[in-house]
Amino acid sequence: MISAGNLSRQALRRLLRQARRALTPTQQKQAAKALYRQLAQDPLFRRSRHVALYLPTNGEIDPRPLLREAQRRGKRTYLPVLNAWPAEKMVFQRLHPGEKLRKNRFRILEPRANPALQRKVWALDLVMLPLVGFDEQGGRLGMGAGFYDRSLAYLARRKQWRSPTLLGLAHECQKVDRLELASWDVALQATVTDKGWYERR
Repeated sequence: MISAGNLSRQALRRLLRQARRALTPTQQKQAAKALYRQLAQDPLFRRSRHVALYLPTNGEIDPRPLLREAQRRGKRTYLPVLNAWPAEKMVFQRLHPGEKLRKNRFRILEPRANPALQRKVWALDLVMLPLVGFDEQGGRLGMGAGFYDRSLAYLARRKQWRSPTLLGLAHECQKVDRLELASWDVALQATVTDKGWYERR
């Protein structure tokens, strides 16, 4: 576990990104398999019909085995898609097996935008988010662009949180003792790593 200490969010991001990028291709592959084992038979994953995931970049743990399993079971799967305008907005779009993808402005693969295939985030059952760092209190340190936080900001206005369930996905080396959350940060219900589950206390 990494101690946040007096590190700024920017310095902490650098440290954690270095840690996950230092993993070898073999370690990455093993971590993806271990993540799959943590989630594939879990009741939360099994009962969710509308599931959003992401495609890994920059050393993020790889959820593609879960994506393929979800599609095999007939679940509807979604990927984040960045809007051309307004540029800071992100939506979730249905992904069909074998669909061709293109690189967005951050060079991350995504489906070609099609409003007819997009689903409101509150209508999803499960959203699995990438992250740079996490703690056991539900804290998530993202890349800093705020796309997920803006998409999920409506949750702060809800008295009762019904959907979607928010799960962070990470390598174990991304665990931090305690994250100082900003007012706009959206807490996770749990984070799942290649080693286990960390449910919000």
